[in-house]
This record gives sequence, structure tokens and C-alpha cells, in this order.
Amino acid sequence: QVQLVESGGALVQPGESLRLSCAASGNILSIYAMNWYRQAPGKQRELVAVITSDGSTNYANSVKGRFTLSRDNAANTGYLQMNSLKPDDTAVYYCNADIILVTGELLDSWGQGTQVTVSS
Repeated sequence: QVQLVESGGALVQPGESLRLSCAASGNILSIYAMNWYRQAPGKQRELVAVITSDGSTNYANSVKGRFTLSRDNAANTGYLQMNSLKPDDTAVYYCNADIILVTGELLDSWGQGTQVTVSS
């Protein structure tokens, strides 16, 4: 019914930037919230950032001031701009979205994840 696909993960050096994308496709009427989580090896998955349909954003304290969310509602795509990356940002980043299908059903959808590695 719905597919979320993340892209943009890579190996970068500390201080560099990356932009992750999350593209949703399928029988979508609208997307309420698009959320980014990350999971580092041996750690629990943590919420990094949230953007709602009206553009309101919230960020984890660990990324505030460095990460910026945006979204293109027409394209059902969200973006996570990550600046001043640190080794502690190394993780698999997952996109999660609250999607309203054309049937009226509300779906909690997850992408497959994209690896971000920050290392010198």
C-alpha cells in the first residue's frame, strides 16, 4: 500500500554535512507527521526530529541547532539536513510517517533505514 524509502546516508568526516531524504509512495491521501529516528549499534532507537503537516518541528536536544527538517508535501517527501556532524551521530537513520490513505485508514509506516557514519 505504502512505501517509505530513505536515501542520502554516507560515510563522512566530522564537521561535514549530509541531507537525508524520505520519499513516500502509494495510496496516500496525506501525511500528518514525518519523523526521523536513529539507532546506533548497541543502543535503543531514539527520536531525532519531527515535522508535522503544517511545518512545525521538534528536535532532540542532541541535534538541535545542527539538524533541520523540511518537507515537500506535494511530493510526499521529507528531508533531514544534518550539519556539523559528529561521530556520535553515527547510526542507522529511519524515516517514520503517519500516513492517511485514500481509504481513510491511518497507517504508521517505516522505511528500511539508511546508514550514516561519521568518522575521520
